[in-house]
Amino acid sequence: MSEPCRLGILVSGSGTNMENIAVEIEEGGLRARIVVVISDVEDAYALVRAGRHGIHSVFVDPDAFPDRSAYDRELARILEENGVDLVVLAGYMRLVGPGFVEAFRNRIVNIHPALLPAFPGTSGVADALDYGVKVTGVTVHFVDEGLDTGPIILQDAVPVLPGDDGESLHQRIHEVEYRLYPRAIRYFCEGRLRVEGRRVHIDEEGV
Repeated sequence: MSEPCRLGILVSGSGTNMENIAVEIEEGGLRARIVVVISDVEDAYALVRAGRHGIHSVFVDPDAFPDRSAYDRELARILEENGVDLVVLAGYMRLVGPGFVEAFRNRIVNIHPALLPAFPGTSGVADALDYGVKVTGVTVHFVDEGLDTGPIILQDAVPVLPGDDGESLHQRIHEVEYRLYPRAIRYFCEGRLRVEGRRVHIDEEGV
């Protein structure tokens, strides 16, 4: 039997998606192993969550590097040192540079709280509310050199209800994220994703 898929997770905040992935692994829903969690924020609560699950974690200070490229090279070094198969962005609030993307081409995934290409960037939930859409959602995508522009792996819709504010809508979006992200990671780890241009084909056998 092959070894479990080795995940490296980049975080900046509370780490709820990271912890949800860890729980999926522990409960047998995802055959993978989180080998390292890297934060660009020293006091990110995600590091506390990682510790609770016995996951190796490290803070890498962006201010200790002369530029983004140097910082990204250090991240890549840590990930490669840990033999990472898939880089998972889970609330990571920095853009990764082109050198990093090239080093892990089609091996970096991100989750976004909107139906891309609508409402990219860090305020997708608020932007959807401000625009007055009736439906928003969640997108899991591969990361490329653009801002939330990589090929889409999975999407699911979330209705915007009449009384919604940012908190209530974000809560329902989180519920979809917790279901969708482990599923996309499982597809990758099982070798069931094939990228052709902007399209991601999924081998549905066994789904």
